[in-house]
Parts: sequence; structure tokens; C-alpha cells
Amino acid sequence: MSTTQDKVYLSTNPPALRLYYTDHFDLPLPDGHRFPMAKYRLLRQRVAESEHHRDDVLVVPQAATDEELLTCHTPDYVQRVQTGTLTKQEIRRIGFPWSLQMAERSRRSTGATISAARAALAEGISANLAGGTHHAFAGEGEGYCVFNDAAVAIRTLQAEGLIQRAAIIDLDVHQGNGTASILKEDPSVFTCSVHGVKNFPLRKVPSDLDVSLPDGTADEDYCQALQIVLNTLQKHQNQSGRFELVVYLAGADPFQNDRLGRLSLTMDGLRQRDEMVLQWCHQNELPVAIAMAGGYASSVSEIVDIHSQTLHVAKVWSLSR
Repeated sequence: MSTTQDKVYLSTNPPALRLYYTDHFDLPLPDGHRFPMAKYRLLRQRVAESEHHRDDVLVVPQAATDEELLTCHTPDYVQRVQTGTLTKQEIRRIGFPWSLQMAERSRRSTGATISAARAALAEGISANLAGGTHHAFAGEGEGYCVFNDAAVAIRTLQAEGLIQRAAIIDLDVHQGNGTASILKEDPSVFTCSVHGVKNFPLRKVPSDLDVSLPDGTADEDYCQALQIVLNTLQKHQNQSGRFELVVYLAGADPFQNDRLGRLSLTMDGLRQRDEMVLQWCHQNELPVAIAMAGGYASSVSEIVDIHSQTLHVAKVWSLSR
């Protein structure tokens, strides 16, 4: 990875980003469903129309294969998602009605994070315009999450011999319980989560590092907590060996207007958050794959603004090799 930090950071033409999208693989939802599915289409459109991203490449990913999904999920669960034989309780826990489109969309979104991770290894930074499905366990889904894209991406790249060690920086407002469960016995992946202490999920599965924040936490306190996380990651890397990939879940739901967030970050605070994470990755010459994760503001345009801002920060910090 290039070490010409000032030249890259100050460039008016940073290298092109590969951005993976799946919004055209429709997941039909009933009228009134509270998941803001339109945000993915609107984000892709915003990127496509943005002069800032004029050189970037929008890519349709391949669907995650059974072999890739089975690096983290049980054969029975993968088969039942595909064939629509999940129980009513399992479907209720996921929060989406089952359909063939749901199964395909979930595979494609996972495939997008796998592709973004591969692109990050080659080009320094890449993003999935969806993803961040961190509530999916090995044998069940939860909280609008069917397959765990971050865990599957890392395990897939490990199986291919492309990386050995990785870290997941999860800044969705909800604790990444599925990720922590899947990777809890895996010392090759360091999982960390910064989330609301009183928020979903009720039962949290311990990550390697969890930082729980009280309701109403605002920009300054959030960034101080994040700095502690980054310092801990640095110490862990120094002691246990260098990470070769970071998967960053850049949730929009710590935002002050988020319906499900309960924290109080402003747009500027979210920008500072993204800059802190990507600067740390840059300083350590770590490839980073970004997934958008959650966002539930009443105004879908505000969700798109937040995700667009994350991509803008990523563009500024994009690196050539």
C-alpha cells in the first residue's frame, strides 16, 4: 500500500473506488414495513449522480455460494433459507417475509461484502452499498439479518489463503451479537462493537471488545469512546500480529434523528467517526472493506446523506498500491 499519505490525502482525484450494489435484487415487503429498503436504491443513485464519485465503479456482485456461506453458517440453515422451510418463529425473528427474492438478495448482499473485501486487498479500500448484517448467527437470522456478510467475507478470504488475520470494527448502534457468536472461538479475527447499552439486542454476545454507551451519547463522548477502541486495536495488533483486513460496519443509526438509535450523534459527529476509523486503517496500511449496516431515520434522505458522507470520507482516504 502506498505510503505517500499527504499526496494521496490532498489529491483532488483520489483513486477510483469499487462500490458493490444489490438494490435491484428486490426484496418485496408488505406495505407499512418499517425497514427502509428504498435507502439502498437511493444511495446507489446518489453515488451514480455525484460528481465526487464520477471515476468510481459501480459493480453488481456475484451471489455468495453455498461453499462461502458454509464457512460461517450451518448446512441446515443455508438449505432452509434457500428452500423456504424456515419456521414461522425463525421468519418472525429475521423480520422479513420469506421469498425466493429474499434468499437471493441475502446471498447477493453477502457476495457484495466478499467482493468489497477482495477489492480492498488489491486497491486499499472498497465498499458494499448495503451489508453489515451482524445479527445473523450460524444457524439462524435475526433483526433483518439473514447471512453474516462480514464474517463470511473474512472466512472466505482466509479459506482462499488471501489473509490470515482480520478485524471487524462494528459501529452500528446495535451490538453485533451474531458476529460475536460466530467468531467467538476464532483468535484470527478481532471483533469490536460500539453500541447503545439499552438497545437491541436484549441479550448481547460478548465481542473481543464491547463499548456500551448510554442513551443520548453525543459526538464528543462517542469519539472519545471510539479512540479507546482504536487504541486497543493498535495494542492488540502490536502484541498479536498485524491485521491484513478490516471490515468496517459504518451504521447510520447512531444519528440523533434515528428512530431506533437512542444516541445523539450529529452529521458532523458521524463524519468524525468515519475519519477516525479510516485514518487509523490508513496509518496502519490496512485494507478496509466498508458495509453500510443499519439506519432508520424517519427521513430516508437523511439515511442516504449519512451513507453518502461515509463514502465521501472513504473517497478522500482512498489509497493506491
